[in-house]
Amino acid sequence: MTASITRKTTTPKTRKTLNSRILAVGVVAVAGSMLLTACGDQTNSSKKTESTDSSSQAGAPLKDQLPKAIADKGKIKVGSDIAYPPVEFKDSAGKTVGIDPDIAAALGKQLGVTFEFENGTFDTLITGLRSKRYDLAMSAMTDTKDRQEGVDSETKKKVGEGVDFVDYFTAGVSIYTKKGDDKGIASWADLCGKKIAVQRGTVSEDMAKAENAKCGAKGKITIEAFDNDLEAQTRLRAGGADAGSSDFPVAAYAVKTSGGGNDFQIVGEQVEAAPYGIAVAKGNDQLRDAIQKALDAIIKNGEYKKIVDKWGVSAGAVTEAKINGGT
Repeated sequence: MTASITRKTTTPKTRKTLNSRILAVGVVAVAGSMLLTACGDQTNSSKKTESTDSSSQAGAPLKDQLPKAIADKGKIKVGSDIAYPPVEFKDSAGKTVGIDPDIAAALGKQLGVTFEFENGTFDTLITGLRSKRYDLAMSAMTDTKDRQEGVDSETKKKVGEGVDFVDYFTAGVSIYTKKGDDKGIASWADLCGKKIAVQRGTVSEDMAKAENAKCGAKGKITIEAFDNDLEAQTRLRAGGADAGSSDFPVAAYAVKTSGGGNDFQIVGEQVEAAPYGIAVAKGNDQLRDAIQKALDAIIKNGEYKKIVDKWGVSAGAVTEAKINGGT
């Protein structure tokens, strides 16, 4: 089944505002083969840290591009919601795996450091950057102007100084339902009068809130927001919601894997295609630029292509590392 992308006119929150986008990018993929996509930060007390497996730091061509304190320390702390397969998640052995960890490990080879992933809830990741809890946030986070400027996408009020993004992937948003029971849902407008389960702070939540303003006599959308996407999937699977929504790669992965492929189906079109960005605190220009150079290097040497091919998400690949390319 092929998904097409429709550009919606809703204004995204800061995606996964912090908790997903509006950049018409052609992310068209076969749902059965696609394994990914939107988000997390850390209000959880169960803090877990795990380093990516980067190769020997000796001879790393871009190590001198890093801030000295980070280069000397030999590691970069990454805030991430590690419950968003196939972008980042725990495998059966408890190891952090996925698209983001693989890209981080490849970046680490260029920079001569390890990327240490720290688990947290999506909607607190940017706050963690501000407080210097993390050096970076890498969690299927959509690069939006609101996030860049520190603006709450719902209220349009300034809530922080914002962040810079190094864009490394593109993805859209999808709606999914229980398999064989779409409740007549084929678009966002069809959600009026129904209940949707989403991850808190994501573009999916933002879009549901924006759609509510247009529902009128059809009735409001009941929005149930959870700390992570897996909890939202569980709610839908149990019959507690009519639909769920997440980034297309994530939705496609859930459709393919949950219940052996028997739990969910994607309905309607993929919308709001936009870039994922690695978030860096404002003012940390040297680290931001080093990440950009390292990403360009792995795109050029073919490591990036190997990773997106491995996870079946080459349709969302970028050809260059852009800073703040989201709108």
